[in-house]
Amino acid sequence: MNPQLRATALIADDEDAMRDQLRTRLRDVWPALEIVAEAANGIEAVALAGQHQPDIVFLDIRMPGLSGIEAARMLFNRCHLVFVTAYDQYAIEAFEQGALDYVLKPAGGERLKTTCDRLQTRLGKQPANIEQQLTALLRSQHGGKAAAKPDYLRWIQAVVGSSLRMISTREVLFFRADEKYTRVQTLQSEVLIRKTLKELADELDPDEFWRIHRSTLVRVDAIEEVTRDLRGRQMVRVRNFPELLEVSRGHAHLFQQM
Repeated sequence: MNPQLRATALIADDEDAMRDQLRTRLRDVWPALEIVAEAANGIEAVALAGQHQPDIVFLDIRMPGLSGIEAARMLFNRCHLVFVTAYDQYAIEAFEQGALDYVLKPAGGERLKTTCDRLQTRLGKQPANIEQQLTALLRSQHGGKAAAKPDYLRWIQAVVGSSLRMISTREVLFFRADEKYTRVQTLQSEVLIRKTLKELADELDPDEFWRIHRSTLVRVDAIEEVTRDLRGRQMVRVRNFPELLEVSRGHAHLFQQM
């Protein structure tokens, strides 16, 4: 292994501690490897891979939004893939089905060094076409059946005065954290609910709602335009609504063309 061989990589894991650990261990065994981005879920992994074009993507298998295997199906022909998982049975299946390699959590030691050795031999070569193997592995995760779309939250229950109001998520323009509550904004009204933004992010369809800030979830099809203010910040304008919503730097990749 040549620790000075240069390459770029993306790490995707929904646990901060696991990303930190893998980054540190990679720095030990392959100092010249540059970590260009980190993702907390499969959707971010795909978006950031498109933005940074890394040579290698390290994917946790179980992540919200898109699993590592689902993300891999969208990335396999663009970069070399390594599955990082705490679930031994999935890791072994991934390796045997033809994916480049796998590392068991906690990543480190000789196993990670072996993986990096293998990666170095493949740099500069076209990533293997493993679409069929990834599809088979994805089905194995779902008991041999094609992956079904999860049951996402469709109704918000809000107490208004002495009554319970049911709000369809289709009506919601955005959600915003408000101290111990979450503000639910529709075109007609604003209500507060006792559910955290994190809980909502886990329960809502990630194809319909994007987290553009740690305190804001916005309905994608309600976005009219994205502009920049005088300070250079990206600002989302929601259709038929006067308030502009700030996009944090950590979520700016959602609007890559700006």
